[in-house]
Amino acid sequence: MNICIVAGARPNFVKVAPIVRAIDKQRAAGVDLTCDLVYAGCKDDPTLEQGLFDDLQLRQPDYYLGAEDSNLNELTGHVMMAFEQHLRNHPAHAVIVVDDLASTMAASIVAKKCGLLLAHLVAGTRSFDINMPKEINRLVIDGLSDLLFTAGIGSISAVTRGGADGEKIYMVGNILMDTLRFNNQRMTRPELFDEIGIAEHRYIVFTLNRKALIADRANLRAMVVSMVAAADGMPIVAPLRSLAKDAVEAILTEEGIGEDRFSIVPPQPYLTFGYLTANAAGVITDSGNVAEEATFNGVPCITLNSYTEHIETVKIGTNVLVGENAELLGQQVSLMVSGQWKESAVPELWDGRTADRIVRILMNNRP
Repeated sequence: MNICIVAGARPNFVKVAPIVRAIDKQRAAGVDLTCDLVYAGCKDDPTLEQGLFDDLQLRQPDYYLGAEDSNLNELTGHVMMAFEQHLRNHPAHAVIVVDDLASTMAASIVAKKCGLLLAHLVAGTRSFDINMPKEINRLVIDGLSDLLFTAGIGSISAVTRGGADGEKIYMVGNILMDTLRFNNQRMTRPELFDEIGIAEHRYIVFTLNRKALIADRANLRAMVVSMVAAADGMPIVAPLRSLAKDAVEAILTEEGIGEDRFSIVPPQPYLTFGYLTANAAGVITDSGNVAEEATFNGVPCITLNSYTEHIETVKIGTNVLVGENAELLGQQVSLMVSGQWKESAVPELWDGRTADRIVRILMNNRP
């Protein structure tokens, strides 16, 4: 049985790495099981540095579809044409797609038109905002999939309400935790600890990626000012890229906020970023993945959004939602730095064995 695993963007590799390892383990044990790792983008994508694959102990993609980051409809068409050709040249019995990207949806459509078993990793995530392109992608992918791999009870409820057959749904846990557990002893203390003078559990990590949040400069300014004031001298460390870096740098300069209170640092490799967030006093982020990892690590987390795809991080874990409300953000940061955070636990099946469950289910459903 050959399984084609499609990754649409850099974060997807963190989620598929455990599945590739689980398949390799089965093959080494004599099971007739192989996989092709396919990337929707180009081989020279600057976000796919070799260090990422070294950190994950994952091979480079076997094949690249060559799609560029352009208009979403053009991207969808490009991936559909390229993936159909790929499957002609490299037949598969099943296709695994990840998350909710346009490229993920495109690969899903092609897989079903080719009559292949389709599995959706991290199924059932919902914002319930149909105006979001990703919400449309989620609905299409879940609707097409033969196997829906969910991280928790909330996701099962979402796909059930969408009309999915219960026999297709499998709660397998959070695949990110497989990668965290696998690399637990390999996390690397960043050199920036000494360079900017911070110590474990005495700093806050801030990450920012969402374009809409970056574009609203007035509100972003209010949030940055609010979190710095509420941090009460505890340094904020922000590994930021391109647009986010430029926007926040301008705010810090205009507001006269020094590096002793807010340090922008280069984006970190997986193993050093993992150490940075796991040893923080708290995390402020607009990333669902970062919030999930914070819950696993027991680190207080504030998410700059009004919803989360994994409500377990809020109901059970360390996460709270503040939307884009600067005042509410400041209130929660004050609680964070004073140590007055809510009690939390690790959600069910976030145990590092998700990939083994997925591979076992695939083998039991082989065409």
